[in-house]
Amino acid sequence: MTLFAGVDAGGTTTRAAVHAPDGTRLGYGTAGPGNPAAHGAAAAGAAIERALRRALDGLDPALVAASVAGVAGADDAFGEVLGRVWASCGVASPPRLVGDVDVAYAAGTAEPSGTLLLAGTGAAAARFSGRAVVAVADGLGWLLGDEGGGFWIGRAGVRAAVRALDGSGPYGPLVELICAHFGVTGVTEVTGVAGVTRVPGVTGVSAGSATGAAGESRRRADRIVRLAQADRTLVAAASPLVAEAAAAGDAGAAAIVGEAARRLAATAGRVLGPGPVVLAGGVLTGDGPVRTAVTALLAGREVLTARDGAGGASWLAALDRLGDAGTHARFTTGSHF
Repeated sequence: MTLFAGVDAGGTTTRAAVHAPDGTRLGYGTAGPGNPAAHGAAAAGAAIERALRRALDGLDPALVAASVAGVAGADDAFGEVLGRVWASCGVASPPRLVGDVDVAYAAGTAEPSGTLLLAGTGAAAARFSGRAVVAVADGLGWLLGDEGGGFWIGRAGVRAAVRALDGSGPYGPLVELICAHFGVTGVTEVTGVAGVTRVPGVTGVSAGSATGAAGESRRRADRIVRLAQADRTLVAAASPLVAEAAAAGDAGAAAIVGEAARRLAATAGRVLGPGPVVLAGGVLTGDGPVRTAVTALLAGREVLTARDGAGGASWLAALDRLGDAGTHARFTTGSHF
């Protein structure tokens, strides 16, 4: 039996899938981050290898006729890393290396032309014509771009929390969730000059000790800052907490959600063309306030949701050899024997 393999490697998770020609999924594997720009080529290659080995478990790798790897943050040189990974896994031919936007778009539609809006850890938009990327917006990385993506949202939430702890206030669900996320737990009511203030993370402070509370609150802020600077993945992982806080009525979190949606819609607007708009990435594929707001801002467009990115990559590999033949849905929805 001929097999087709696909990899979707992003800033948080790497996924690999192996399919039969009719789109039936025969194997699947996941691993950690596979973005070489963010985590280094060696670490990204190791994550991709783990995912691919898991997907090939129990299958003959020599039967893989074609494969596609969609890798966020990859350059042409990373193709050599993938070649070594494929050889190590027993797959004779290296994969065709494409961007994460290519496999994300393929995971949402078989239409050759349309627009992708991707918001996972990062954020980007791309216009496709004949399945080729003809225009790109953002995707400039966590430090200088990716506006409205998971890292951007998480950073905005953490920034709001530490500023509140530093005395700007107010305290609310977002501050408490961020404190818990960073291991700064506990809430004590402390009576100050202006009345009762909820100070997340403050324990062992007696009533009336406003100065002591303020000092302890600042120490909690400093600890969050140190942890965030040491491991930026903690910042990206705070993104869902912003949505949770917004749902709990936190006005600051709701403002972050609204601004993220506006920035994402603006990014899509820079490249919008004929065809559907595919929403991809964890920020936009699951039910949540950012997806709801972005969908409203794209009113009047056909909006689709990307399914499995590794399946989309595997479908692209099969498409090169077999043509569509109506198999897209089976590849991307994870149909098994």
